[in-house]
Amino acid sequence: MSFARPELLALAALAPAAALAAAVLWRRRLAAAEAWAARGLWDRLVAGHSPGRLVLSVGLLAVAVLAAAVALARPLGGEARERVEREGVDLVVVLDASLSMGAVDVKPSRLAVAETLVRRLVQETPGHRVALVGAEGEGVVMAPLTTDGAVIDLLLDGVEPGSLPTPGTSLADALDRVPGLFPPGTERHRAALVVSDGEDHGGGLEEAAARLAEAGVVVHALGVGTPEGAPVPLPGQPGEVRRRRDGSVVISRLHEEVLEGLARATGGVYLRATDPARSLRPVVGALDSMDRRAHEVAHVETRAERFQWPLAAAVAALLAHLALPPFRSARRSVGSQVREARP
Repeated sequence: MSFARPELLALAALAPAAALAAAVLWRRRLAAAEAWAARGLWDRLVAGHSPGRLVLSVGLLAVAVLAAAVALARPLGGEARERVEREGVDLVVVLDASLSMGAVDVKPSRLAVAETLVRRLVQETPGHRVALVGAEGEGVVMAPLTTDGAVIDLLLDGVEPGSLPTPGTSLADALDRVPGLFPPGTERHRAALVVSDGEDHGGGLEEAAARLAEAGVVVHALGVGTPEGAPVPLPGQPGEVRRRRDGSVVISRLHEEVLEGLARATGGVYLRATDPARSLRPVVGALDSMDRRAHEVAHVETRAERFQWPLAAAVAALLAHLALPPFRSARRSVGSQVREARP
């Protein structure tokens, strides 16, 4: 026998406390009765007085409290082995980690907003397998497909603007890494999510989109930033921003046309994201509408709930406590006295 909430067993200490409180109250009541009549006269003056019934009534109250405490602790008994299948689609997240993602036209920064949105998406789609690809000068596979959202969360903690090995911005190279992450035979269950500001200096996006569409990958996109844009901070140099050779400040802007075209070419959804609280419902809905496949089978051992038995005992003991007062029926007691008084 085990318990789902063993800490609630401490409530069993209330059983003797309840019995003691009831006993003290009855003791005070009987002491008050002794103040005006000797105990030897109680059989005539106090109808149906029975010390045994008094003890039984107090005991039933203690049993009711004890059984209720055991029921609240949710006892578990027996074992059952269940086969659990996890169904979903395979999703590859392509996260832009270039320097421009450090711009603060959205707060606290584009990359911080992007990471928060990816975390939320993983939480809102627990049945899917997720992989993570970092995009900068080249694509870097950071995590293969996994159902463990904690892995994705941990890897996101280490992503900073310009933190990948090759500087620059080449979304096409990262997108070309996507098809190789899917297992064969899953063409109807493949999706990708590009989270970026749309800046791309590598070219070849149209060709990459065509290859993804041919591989059966539906690409969704989140555009992080604003069309007005903001300067690009330089990592490790507080207060410094990226400048051109003539000294003018480089302004990085959101290029929605790039991301919209990528999503449109593969039948995906595009959303602009300007804050971490942006609703992801269109993307989540699009993922949920795809054909799902069982990609994880596990056998889970469960134990049956047995709280019903102590709960029933608690109710029965309480009802018996209420139905069995410490004093017998006065009418029956008086009737007995009358019969005894007849010659």
